[in-house]
Amino acid sequence: MFGLGTPELLIVLVLVLLLFGGAKLPQMMRGLGQGMKEFKKATNDDDDPALPTSGSNGASGNTSSTNRTQV
Repeated sequence: MFGLGTPELLIVLVLVLLLFGGAKLPQMMRGLGQGMKEFKKATNDDDDPALPTSGSNGASGNTSSTNRTQV
């Protein structure tokens, strides 16, 4: 899709190592992994009260809003 092959990815990896150093890189990846884990947990949370269940607001299953403006 982006045309990135093995040589390009190796160049990017070397540049990242030069910019951030070998000591900072594991900390950054750990933070990235924790952020991804929290994001997945938030998106898969079944206790989301923002999503209405059918019949909870007395509507007949039609979820479209009547006060939307048509373009």
